[in-house]
Amino acid sequence: MCGDSMNKKVFLLVLCATLFASSFSVEAQQSGKMPRVGILLPWSPASGVSLSFLEAFSAGLHEVGYLEGRNLAIEHRYADGVSERFPKLAAELVQLKVDIIVTTAGPPSRAAKQATNTIPIVFTQVSDPVAEGLVTSLARPGGNITGLSQIGPELAGKRLELLKEAFPKISRVAVLRTSGSRSSIAQFKETQVAARFSPGAKT
Repeated sequence: MCGDSMNKKVFLLVLCATLFASSFSVEAQQSGKMPRVGILLPWSPASGVSLSFLEAFSAGLHEVGYLEGRNLAIEHRYADGVSERFPKLAAELVQLKVDIIVTTAGPPSRAAKQATNTIPIVFTQVSDPVAEGLVTSLARPGGNITGLSQIGPELAGKRLELLKEAFPKISRVAVLRTSGSRSSIAQFKETQVAARFSPGAKT
């Protein structure tokens, strides 16, 4: 995801993070401390998606009055596509005593939540925060974590229905999913349910 879509979603993430962590910024300003944001990403630093995410995030920060190096410090951590690194990277951010952790997708967000129950965490691009174990419910997230949900499972079946409408003769559909994501499992199950009600479709 990139371009305007990325910018809009990450801008919403910035606003969410700003509102959720407003107390830490006030305390930091009163103490003379520069607020520090920890960013945990599943990709490599040079990947296009990382660059798009960070560009949009920086633009969003600028919109709400924050500029890295001037009134905000940012600690970056990248998993380089290796999910086993998430717990260690999340622990590093906690040890650095960042004021807030920003992450994306289910597995890194779970790692951040497991690493701390006091530092505010804001996530994005999580299809089902409840299935991922990040929040108690969408209405009442609870704890120290909040973010943006794509409501993936509810839409997964609809996507298959639309695909069948667009290509009525289709009889076999392949689904690619992330093995470490609980949201992906939920989406796959919804797709299977939709397939059962779609004559001739197989998953």
